[in-house]
Amino acid sequence: MALRKKQKTCVETVTEKPDHFDGLPDDLVVFVLAKLSASASRPSDFINTIVTCKRFNRLGKHTLVLSKAGSKALGVKANNWSDSAHRFLVRCVVAGNPEACYTLGMIRFYCLQNRASGMSLMAKAAVKSHPSALYSLSVIQFNGSGVSKNQKNLSSGFTLCARAAFLGHVDAIRELGHCLLDGYGVVQDIPKGRQILIEANAREFMLTLSAMMKRQQQPMFHQCDQFGCFNGSVNPDCPLLSDFGYNVGGLEVHPVNTFLREWFGSGKGGLAHGLRNCSYIGCGRPETRSHEFRRCSACGLVNYCSRGCQALDWRSKHKMECTPIQRWENQEAGGDVVVEGMAGIEEVEGDHDLAVDGSE
Repeated sequence: MALRKKQKTCVETVTEKPDHFDGLPDDLVVFVLAKLSASASRPSDFINTIVTCKRFNRLGKHTLVLSKAGSKALGVKANNWSDSAHRFLVRCVVAGNPEACYTLGMIRFYCLQNRASGMSLMAKAAVKSHPSALYSLSVIQFNGSGVSKNQKNLSSGFTLCARAAFLGHVDAIRELGHCLLDGYGVVQDIPKGRQILIEANAREFMLTLSAMMKRQQQPMFHQCDQFGCFNGSVNPDCPLLSDFGYNVGGLEVHPVNTFLREWFGSGKGGLAHGLRNCSYIGCGRPETRSHEFRRCSACGLVNYCSRGCQALDWRSKHKMECTPIQRWENQEAGGDVVVEGMAGIEEVEGDHDLAVDGSE
C-alpha cells in the first residue's frame, strides 16, 4: 500500500502590536502617578492603580509619588486600619509628606496613645507650615492634652493658632477670634476678636461657595429662620453661617477627623472611664485625662475641645437642643426664661466649675 505523503502546512506567524506605553520614560510615569496621588478622592483610587501592573507597583512607591499623596489618598477608614495601612503612612512620612506626618501623628497621639511619637510627627508637619498640624498642636497646648492640667501652655497655643490662621485655616481663624474675645492666652481685645470672627465667617462662606460651584449644586443656598432652615433639615456635618442668615453646605471634614470619630464611635478604640469625645461631630478628638475639655455653661451636657468647635456645633445643632439649667429651675417655679446668643463654655475640675466668659 502506497503511503500518502503528509501535506506541509504553513504556520502563520502572528506579530504582536507594540505597546507604546512601555516606551514611556519612567520619569513621565512617576509624574503622572504623583498627580494621581495628590488628586485621588479616596485611597482606593490610588491603590487600584498601582496594583494594575508590576511597573505601576514599582513606580508607585517612588519617593516623589508618596511625597505628593493628598489627605484623601491617605484617608484610611477606621474599620480598615491595619499594619499594612500603618506601613503605607510610614512610607509617606519617610518620603517627606507633611500630610502623612499630620495624619499619622493624629492617629498615634489620640488613637494609639503614643503621645510622644504623635506630637513629633505633627511638629514635623508644622515645621513645613501645615495649617491643620499647627492648629491641632495649638488645641493640644490649650488643653494640656497628654499631660497634666498644670502643664497647659496658653501662650504657645495662641502662637500656634495665630500661625495656622495666617496660613488661612478657617477653624484657627475662628479660634483666634474667640481667644481675643475671651482673653484666653492673650490680652483681651474684643473689637479685634469680633473682626477676626467676621473674617472667619467670610472666608468660610467663600470657600464653601467655591466648592459648591465646582459640584454644581442647585440651589446654592437658601434663607434660614432663626432656629435653622425653613424646611427643618439641618446637616450636622455642616456649620450654619447664621451670621449671614444663610445655610450653605459646610467645608469638608478632614479625613483624619472622620477617622477619629469612627475609631472611638465604633468601639475599636475604647475611652477610659470618665473620658469623653468632643461633642462637635466634625472633630472626633477625645480627652486624654478626666475633665480635659470644657462644657457648655448653659446646659452642661456637651463638651468641646476648643471654642471654635463649640461655635460650629452651636450653629449646626446645639442651638436647637440646648436647654439652660436656669430655664429648668424657672420652669419648675412656674416662670419662663429666654436665652439669646451662644452659650459660654466652662472648665470642669472635680466638683468645681470655672466659668469662661465670652459669647459670639
